[in-house]
Amino acid sequence: MRNLLLVPLSAILCAACAGSELTRKPPALAGMEEPLERMQPPDDEAARLALPQGSFTGLVAGDARASLDAMLGEPQGVLVVSVVENSPADAAGIEAGDLVLEARTNETLVLYWPSEWRALELETKAGTTLRLVLDRAGAERECELTTIARVRAAERGASERIREEERVGVVLRTATEVEARAAGLGPGGGAVVVGLTRESPWREAGIVFGDLIRALDGVAVADPAMVVERIRSAPEDGTLELEIVRAGARLKLSARASARAHEWNEIWIPLLFHYEKERDQSSTSALLGLYRYVSTPAAWRLRLLWFLRFSGGDADRLESLPR
Repeated sequence: MRNLLLVPLSAILCAACAGSELTRKPPALAGMEEPLERMQPPDDEAARLALPQGSFTGLVAGDARASLDAMLGEPQGVLVVSVVENSPADAAGIEAGDLVLEARTNETLVLYWPSEWRALELETKAGTTLRLVLDRAGAERECELTTIARVRAAERGASERIREEERVGVVLRTATEVEARAAGLGPGGGAVVVGLTRESPWREAGIVFGDLIRALDGVAVADPAMVVERIRSAPEDGTLELEIVRAGARLKLSARASARAHEWNEIWIPLLFHYEKERDQSSTSALLGLYRYVSTPAAWRLRLLWFLRFSGGDADRLESLPR
């Protein structure tokens, strides 16, 4: 008899401990609006090829966050993805995998993003000597690189879309080179707003589709990832100071960051009581299921003693009002 009692008791305890596996990823935000005309970047290749080309170094820069060092801590510098053969960078002894930490001319430029290196190439005249500080396998070294004239435009950078669905509800696109340079940024810099949720606090602040975020809290946006990182690190009651470019004009706006609303809750006392709420539906049951009530904004159902059931719901019309 004692063993027979232990069996259901152990089953109840195991069920209580197991529960259901929690979701690992929050659901996509409802009400996200992404206009079809904003799905692809503008076709401005002819205008890009007509832009001043600047100087040439032969150093192809990439995001250091894609390197192995990024797994060990906060990445610094610009990753050298490749070096063009017989280029100034090749002659300076720079190798793929190096990190370019600083570039010195009359002043020191600390580098973090590929767009900053491309801006340096565009602003530097041919024949200028750059003194670079490199990190190679954890050891710093210096070298000198003399730029030459660029004879053809660099390859067009890839356009990426990045979503932020935790604090603002915004979709950003990499600015094209034409858009970025018109905003005073290097190729790859800037972030264009191409999606917003209906309840986004940025809508309230005045942000509209097509706005290019040029600076955030006074810091130039060298990559759309900068915007997402700053949003997620913003204090709960703080505001973000945005400098945007809209139709060629620069505007300054203050915008807040919100937080994810919580829609799912559960209370479970084995056999005695269970309550669950998920999005627009809630359910309550008690006493081994003798009582169960489920409701949504449009309907409800009540069950008693397993076989007595009552339910009701909305009609497809409004109530008639008394005259």
